[in-house]
Amino acid sequence: MSDRTPPPTRRLLVSGCDVLRVPPRGECEVLPAQDIVVADGVIEDVRPTGGPFGPGPAADVIDGRGLLAVPGLVNAHTHSPMVLMRGAAEDVTVEGWFNDRVWPMESNLTPADVRAGARLACAEMIRSGVTTFADHYFFPEQIAEAVTETGLRADIAPTYFSSRGQEALEDTVRFAEAWHGGADGRVTVSLGPHAPYTVDDGDLRTLAGHARRLGLRMHIHAAEHLEQTHSSLDRRGITPIRVLHETGVLEAGALIAHGCGIVEDDLPLLAEYAGTTAVACCPKVYLKHALSPLTPVRELLGAGVTVAVGTDGAAGHNTLDVWEALRLVALTQKQAVRDATWMTVSDTLRLAMRGGARALGLEKEIGALEPGMRADIVLTDLSGLHCRPLHDPRAALVYSARASDVRTVVVDGRVLMRDGRLLTVDEPALLAEADTRVARILDTSHGGAVQHYDP
Repeated sequence: MSDRTPPPTRRLLVSGCDVLRVPPRGECEVLPAQDIVVADGVIEDVRPTGGPFGPGPAADVIDGRGLLAVPGLVNAHTHSPMVLMRGAAEDVTVEGWFNDRVWPMESNLTPADVRAGARLACAEMIRSGVTTFADHYFFPEQIAEAVTETGLRADIAPTYFSSRGQEALEDTVRFAEAWHGGADGRVTVSLGPHAPYTVDDGDLRTLAGHARRLGLRMHIHAAEHLEQTHSSLDRRGITPIRVLHETGVLEAGALIAHGCGIVEDDLPLLAEYAGTTAVACCPKVYLKHALSPLTPVRELLGAGVTVAVGTDGAAGHNTLDVWEALRLVALTQKQAVRDATWMTVSDTLRLAMRGGARALGLEKEIGALEPGMRADIVLTDLSGLHCRPLHDPRAALVYSARASDVRTVVVDGRVLMRDGRLLTVDEPALLAEADTRVARILDTSHGGAVQHYDP
């Protein structure tokens, strides 16, 4: 017999809060005056407040009275270290954004820069109630370390261009083998070929093979706007989505960033792999770059394809605020299909919570506050003037709530922010470090770039 004493159960009680119930289908509802009982990072019960807590050591108790508990938001597509370039590429074309600003700036990045940017991004996301994010960037080890330190949950895809060569491809696979399931399961990995126009078919097939071998998904930009689809048709005779189909990316399982250029002929291909395919919609960047059409959310959902909400990087979106992004999804989708009854508040919330979880392959772990799910809990305060009178808390979350309404954030049963105070990061130190790095990063006088944009 072993005389090792098992570690004590970590227990948490969120007491007296209202709880947003997000079902897989149908209307969301608010359950008043509930207790959320958590043990070892897992929700044990959601029940009317005031019941006995049960046996075991005393719990950490969070007073949730007057607050609404919601599942942690999922940022389904971002480039977290790009917070260091926030506001540095404005009022330019898509081509100018890539070729004159962002890709030249990214050629300046060091691993330490990425670590600093990722930590700053994690702090911003915690403050806004984002508990999980899907990242796609360079130096992924640095992002994984930042996630480990700050307590968030992330799926990290190492950005790969074919121009970087075989060694870089092998590095992305090694990262996946080393980090998938890291940080006590809070870090998962997807393989991250950048796009069909920057990664050749051979490399896409190779990475898809590794993804199948390792049981991973792929996270890739594809059909980002209609011009890319037309360009692919002109050059190759097939759409970017058809490229993903023919190279095995869809078979491996794919999170497709943007998909604004998805056309009707692509829908059967996506539907064939609907169980493991998702599209991340990031509408603010489409509006900023005057791109049309938007992600065809109605058609994708009609084909059974999961749609989730993302911010893209802060160099384009300016914030990592999923509240802002989900609001824009609701508004732009109503406008796109000319139907005010489409994209209801319940559907919008489901995209940002259950949809985001499913997009990352985590639908059995996060996306809802239910027994058996990981305890990723966000307490929001809807008592502000911008939410009152509070006729419908669900509508307030979609159309009125702000990141600053988030009061307390729990990930995996661990409190990362309590009553507005960050507990796992030193915010002033992060800001000071970022400020020391940005002048060098923003200098594009060298004329270099990580890639040239010509889809």
